[in-house]
Amino acid sequence: MCRTATVARRALSTAASSSRLQPTSAYFAATRSSDPATSSSPHDLSPAQRRTLDAAIRVDQAGEVAANWIYKGQMAVLGRDAAVGPLIQEMWDQEKKHLHVMNALQDQHRVRPTALWPVAQGAGFMLGAVTALMGKEAAMACTEAVETAIGEHYDDQLKELADFPDHPSIPLLRSVVAELRDDELEHLDTAVEHDAQRAPAHALLGTVIGAGCKVAIELCKRI
Repeated sequence: MCRTATVARRALSTAASSSRLQPTSAYFAATRSSDPATSSSPHDLSPAQRRTLDAAIRVDQAGEVAANWIYKGQMAVLGRDAAVGPLIQEMWDQEKKHLHVMNALQDQHRVRPTALWPVAQGAGFMLGAVTALMGKEAAMACTEAVETAIGEHYDDQLKELADFPDHPSIPLLRSVVAELRDDELEHLDTAVEHDAQRAPAHALLGTVIGAGCKVAIELCKRI
């Protein structure tokens, strides 16, 4: 990834966040229950649009569950490491915020959570712990691979939500997805900057983890 592009994106992100609240802040606001954007769901969706909305929220919620457990596994192994422990904790704290928002969206839009929730927890913890045991670089390579897949997924999702009806919750949902995508891509940049690509068998590790993420995304949309 181009270093100049990374720095430019972060500069733009910092400027944007200084000039306005992040979209996810709406789900932490005291007025949330009285705001249609955070308390109601569109009733005029076609069956196909309803399936798309349900699948989007279900898989995003599952993804945030898995991400939390990946970082939990990494912290169990590397939490006391002065170099990467605080870094992993910072990314984990951000994923905790993401999960809070996705849980709120699941309630708001009355979406059934995935039946694979326990699998997301167990597999996430195992992936995080095993890659951390392989070393700091492998832990960062895990983050790089996961966030690459998730960033692409969020981009696809934004395209799917582009033509939905003009209900107050939909523009907010798109903005939330865009914010989460940008956060995940920042995690990707952080992993690369902290030697992810020096991990043993980096290419193989990235391919296997990325493929696993894509399979999990498709399963959680449906199950």
